[in-house]
Amino acid sequence: MELLQRLQKWQQRKESITTPVVHSLSLWQRILLFLRQVKSTGFTDQLEAYEKRKLGIFNLLNFFQLITGILIPVIDFVTVPGLPASVWVVAMLPSLVSLTVLALNAKLQYKAALLVYFILYPVLTCIIYINGINLGVELSFVLYGLLSVFFLQETGYMLFSVGLSMISYFILSVVLKEYQYQLKSFHLAAYLVNQLLAIGYIFYGLYLIKIENAGYQLSIMRQKAAMEKQTEQLKKQAAELEELNTLKNKLFSIISHDLKTPMYALRNLFHNAQELKMSAQEIKAMLPDVINDLNYTTGLMENLLHWAKCQMQSNEVRKQELDMNSLAEDVIQLLRVQADAKQITIERKMNFPAYAFADRDMINLVLRNLLSNAIKFSHREGRIVIGIHTYDSFTEVFIRDSGPGITKEVMQKINENNFYSTPGTASEAGTGLGLMLCREFLQRNNGNLMIESEPRTGSTFSFTLPQS
Repeated sequence: MELLQRLQKWQQRKESITTPVVHSLSLWQRILLFLRQVKSTGFTDQLEAYEKRKLGIFNLLNFFQLITGILIPVIDFVTVPGLPASVWVVAMLPSLVSLTVLALNAKLQYKAALLVYFILYPVLTCIIYINGINLGVELSFVLYGLLSVFFLQETGYMLFSVGLSMISYFILSVVLKEYQYQLKSFHLAAYLVNQLLAIGYIFYGLYLIKIENAGYQLSIMRQKAAMEKQTEQLKKQAAELEELNTLKNKLFSIISHDLKTPMYALRNLFHNAQELKMSAQEIKAMLPDVINDLNYTTGLMENLLHWAKCQMQSNEVRKQELDMNSLAEDVIQLLRVQADAKQITIERKMNFPAYAFADRDMINLVLRNLLSNAIKFSHREGRIVIGIHTYDSFTEVFIRDSGPGITKEVMQKINENNFYSTPGTASEAGTGLGLMLCREFLQRNNGNLMIESEPRTGSTFSFTLPQS
């Protein structure tokens, strides 16, 4: 009930706003509004844009011919003395054609309207002349011929209409020259008006056709531009799908192959401990390899889960102010066991406040991957430096290791192939997925990843993030 009352109030308010607007229209605006309604006679949603343009031209021509077809004979009958009423009636016959055409278009009988116009108009005009009446409208036959080329799509109908119009024009204006009622003799001004109207209709028809064709060509160009844009988007999407398909295949390869190794290592360890009754010393000797495999698997699983989450929430980046010192310290503590296994020292150079504006989970993963890679490629008893620099608008984080460094050839492969990876200094495995995620996550947070390395001098991985 409350909803119904609201709708009624809205309708009343709408009517109270609309009514004054309609009544406030000037006479010229009302005329233009009426002409638009005439032009849109017979428009439906099923009609294409080009067909609507042609129909609009056809409606306006018939409307103006209807008006002049009534007014001119009436004016002639009133102003020309001694003109028989039969002449006036015959002269008004063509206006009935325009009225019939508009009625047929309103009933969506488009083809019938065209045939009525291009057959009856020349025929009735001929009847006027055959009855001995020369109103000075013979140039209308030229108009019929020109319009038939534009409006009639079927070649047979078009040729018939053009032939009928041209033959009628030739016979009535060239062969037959003597008529009982010559408007030129009775009323020269009215005769000249009819001639000028015929010429005006010719130019008006050509003008409308030109304007509508130009508009149609412009709409085609816009559609073409839109289609080209859609094509580019489809190509881009196809390339992205191809890239995702390649990524999917690679991930399935990783999951099916690389994840089996640590599972088999654990199974073998427990199996041997149970079946072979291994001593604690023997079990302890096997643990480093198993731990190494588990470290790799843990990092891989984290990267896979973050990648899957990233794909499912492709547009979701929850940026916030990050304390980079605290975030780096958390990552160092998380990877402390992995570093201690190779007796690697991690040195911090972050004794001043440093902040960035980014997604916490994404940047946490970036730091974990870069520090894990530094541990992986550092020699036993090596040294890793983590530092943070702040600038005017961004914060830079770098991780420098003392490993074997990266050659130019390997650097090129890293930049070209998202999955390129080499074994670590203790034969640690890798997939290259972590570095790929680092690049993608930094890009989503308006950051950049830089790599500096020379053989035998270690490597420095750094990234920048905008400040809060």
